[in-house]
Amino acid sequence: MVTTTAVFWRKMRDLGYVAVGGAACFCGILYYKNDPKFHRIVTVPLLHAMDPERSHRLSILALKYKLLPKRQDTPHPSLRTKILGMDCSSPIGLAAGYDKDGEAVEGLFRLGFGFVEIGSVTPKPQPGNPGPRVFRLSEDEAVINRYGFNSRGHAEVYENLSSLPPPGQRNAPVGINLGKNKYSTDHVADYKEGVRLLAPLADYLVINVSSPNTPGLRGLQAGGALAELLDGVQLELAEHVKRHPQQRRPPLLVKIAPDLSENELRNICSVLINKKVDGIIVGNTTVTRPSTLRSSHKHEVGGLSGKPLEERATNVIRTVATITKGELPIIGCGGICDGAGVYAKLRSGASAVQLYTALVYGGPTLVAEIEDQLLHLMTRDGFSSVSDVIGADLKEKEQRHVLQ
Repeated sequence: MVTTTAVFWRKMRDLGYVAVGGAACFCGILYYKNDPKFHRIVTVPLLHAMDPERSHRLSILALKYKLLPKRQDTPHPSLRTKILGMDCSSPIGLAAGYDKDGEAVEGLFRLGFGFVEIGSVTPKPQPGNPGPRVFRLSEDEAVINRYGFNSRGHAEVYENLSSLPPPGQRNAPVGINLGKNKYSTDHVADYKEGVRLLAPLADYLVINVSSPNTPGLRGLQAGGALAELLDGVQLELAEHVKRHPQQRRPPLLVKIAPDLSENELRNICSVLINKKVDGIIVGNTTVTRPSTLRSSHKHEVGGLSGKPLEERATNVIRTVATITKGELPIIGCGGICDGAGVYAKLRSGASAVQLYTALVYGGPTLVAEIEDQLLHLMTRDGFSSVSDVIGADLKEKEQRHVLQ
């Protein structure tokens, strides 16, 4: 004989199954629809419950196997732009450091980036620095990392990218960010090897001399060392053109730090123009620590990225744009977390921008949200295209100077 109590608990159990099943279905629908609120309330907190490096790896795998829903809309036509001869659906790209080994490029296309940069890639595999080596500064919407160019090496990156359509035929341009091995005795040879092997797979190439986590790397930004490095890289790129006459020569950019003085920036820009580099990425993580930081991790050694870097990076972009007077296209990177940040960097002279840390806090729908915000700002101020926005602040300053 079934007791009243047994019947009650059986009903409660069945009700629990229904509630759990209903909640799972509801979450599944929101996930499939790529609902921004769902990702901020559920996806991001779940990832933040894990160790930062582990959650990073999990996100790469989710993108690699296309477990995240594809963005359903397309960027507004006003956001289409061209930089260094490359057509981009929007000026918002992914910075190097997220997909170091080129595993998840197609998944990243699905998020809606206008272009994607992988790396930094080193010639030989290396593990990078010991952990823990990445820290979330949640109160500051920032991250400190000291990865130290952890890379699976050129050969594996070549294999990963070989599965993609060739340059110029992809959903978006793919840049390859090149680094050197930590204990290399010939850094020029390291970068040349990267050009030799990976240039055939690159829509553009980046020489990274600005990470703070590889000993001696930032010293390569100095005039003489930088000139020597670029001489070697340009020679190797010329050989690439001879070997692949039917392929478009990938533009060459140099990525610099945001911690340089104006005089250092002038010297670097002079070398880049003299050595016929095609563009510059401003900048990388910073070794400075703003007094506004609140997180208990603020004193960790490594490069700081995220919102606290925004103003510094924008100021360096403005300085470089003023120095180069349009001779050197700029990709702006550092602290972007919303459309206003993109807009400020474009107005300061950047031709396109990159983000990374903002994804840690904004989730996979962030690119579409930022594009909507950027389009609103452009429309408000009467700009019908990205090209009209580029350097607008500098042009207005020059016009005021002329009128005076």
